[in-house]
Amino acid sequence: MKPVRYAYSITTALLLSGATVSLLTGVPAGAQVAQNDDSRMSSVVPRAGAPASFADLTEQLQPAVVNIFTRQSVEVQNPFAGTPMARRFGNNGPVRREGQSLGSGFLISADGYIVTNNHVIAPGSRNATVDEITVRLADGTEYEAELVGADPASDLAVLKISRREDFPFVEFGDSANARAGDWVIAIGNPFGLGGTVTSGIISAVLRTAGGGAYDRYIQTDASINSGNSGGPLFDMSGNVIGINSNILSPSGGNVGIGFAIPAETAQPIVETLMAGRSVERGFLGIGIRPVDEDTAAALGIPADRGEIVQSLTPGQPAAAAGLREGDIVLEVNNREVTREQTLSFLVANIAPGTRIPLTIFRDGRERTVNVTVGQRPSEQELQQQNFDPESDQPMPGMGEGSATVEEALGLQVFPLTPDLARRLRVDAGTEGLVINAIDPSSDAATKGLRRGFVILTANYQPVTTVEQLEEVIAEAKERDRPALLLRIQPIGQNPAYVPVRLR
Repeated sequence: MKPVRYAYSITTALLLSGATVSLLTGVPAGAQVAQNDDSRMSSVVPRAGAPASFADLTEQLQPAVVNIFTRQSVEVQNPFAGTPMARRFGNNGPVRREGQSLGSGFLISADGYIVTNNHVIAPGSRNATVDEITVRLADGTEYEAELVGADPASDLAVLKISRREDFPFVEFGDSANARAGDWVIAIGNPFGLGGTVTSGIISAVLRTAGGGAYDRYIQTDASINSGNSGGPLFDMSGNVIGINSNILSPSGGNVGIGFAIPAETAQPIVETLMAGRSVERGFLGIGIRPVDEDTAAALGIPADRGEIVQSLTPGQPAAAAGLREGDIVLEVNNREVTREQTLSFLVANIAPGTRIPLTIFRDGRERTVNVTVGQRPSEQELQQQNFDPESDQPMPGMGEGSATVEEALGLQVFPLTPDLARRLRVDAGTEGLVINAIDPSSDAATKGLRRGFVILTANYQPVTTVEQLEEVIAEAKERDRPALLLRIQPIGQNPAYVPVRLR
């Protein structure tokens, strides 16, 4: 019987030991906990001050960091497909090519939810589609990932992978307590190398880097390069305080200026995406620019405070509330507008439908305007409202091209609509034909005509329809005239007469 009693005593000791661990840690014995849980981190975090080594910290956190790869199909479209000019481009239809992207991410739950940047998993161009997303863990195992949700405005995305066992994961920390000078480490997949850790300090908190609703970053000099996007930025307690997003570099490589999305910004958005909901943001419908020293000097107001209204979108909340171009918005809902706390950021974080006060500077004095915040459009809708003719973005409302115009002038044109005129920043009431594509070997291209320019007249004849331009071309050929005199409205410039030779 003694051996049996001895076995019972061993079993009892083990059970008591497990109960003791549960009482001390508050975590059930044997349960999967975060890689950066306090019970695990106490023995691996560096001492206060300059750490002797990041090795223990890295070893503990690295299993939760993943590499992400996408395979994409890209359709290259001939802009003159279906017209006589198609032969100049070698084919008459689209061509599909394969592309790929790479980046980083990190697991935030034992059941396989992963956080990364939206640009890591998004199509690389308008004509691309993502065929497959692959996640590789630190131990080399790979999984096909499902896209749970993405938010282009904040550049965040959530993926999901599955298997029977629990995954190693980490949790978000509180980035609000981060200070310039604090040590940080970044773990990611730079240039596809995988499993790379770099260290540095926080260079600045709440850094703005070019505008937008979520233009607030933690700046760090920890080395961040292509492929680090979406990876975690850890503090010395193993907390995820940021998501590495982009760099500022004249060369494209790391020069010590990297940006991470703060955890306090990212976590609510990630939770919304995980719940299957879209992120709702406030919107006023104005174009703005920070108040610089010269603007402040001209108006007699303090510099680096407020933003000046450059433009108003008709029918949107700001215009409806009576704001004017030239107004200086000083406060939003009683919060001061500064370079670190921009108007876009403040408004985006207010629920649509909320009525708020705006403190503005107009006609030499401050005044208050009440406005009901609207719903921010999607990024695609915003891009259409601010059409960039230099991009490959399709022109809204594009009609059929004319083989006669394309063959004679090397131009693909269609009638200018009021909506497109506004997006091209052409004066209201302007009529003509907008240029959608140009044969680079044509005289029109040599003369400097560009996509988005508007043809107002041809040989002094108004051309508001493609048929009218075809008639002018036919008349010129009948009279053996080798060129047309076009009146052109460039983007943001005064109209000019340009002679273009017929082919």
